Amino acid sequence: MEIHIQIIGTLLIVLSLIHVIFPSYFNWKSELQHLSLINRQMMTVHTFFIALTVFLIGLLCVTSASELIETSLGRKISLGLAVFWTIRLFTQIFIYSPILWKGKTFETIVHVLFTIFWAYMSLVFWLALLS
Repeated sequence: MEIHIQIIGTLLIVLSLIHVIFPSYFNWKSELQHLSLINRQMMTVHTFFIALTVFLIGLLCVTSASELIETSLGRKISLGLAVFWTIRLFTQIFIYSPILWKGKTFETIVHVLFTIFWAYMSLVFWLALLS
């Protein structure tokens, strides 16, 4: 189980770093121009803090995998992560519109990969509670 948590940690660190390209990839300069200043800044600030949180969760998983499994506090953190990533999985499946990815090769691949990733993380953290 430790190796799975460390793999998740590494992937989360990579995911957090990918957030750096979001503004240019999603063309935020143009796309967000019609929003008020507060809404534009909220997108930027929230994206930064999401990336930071994902990075820190990844760092926790890489450096403290055994503690997440073996200690009482670690199991409580694993429970929180299991709930969080399970909700994220349901969001991926039921909240994001299929219009965003159906019929688009790259977007479909990304949708499927992230669905698998959210499911993998959910399963690993639920199983960490049982070990």
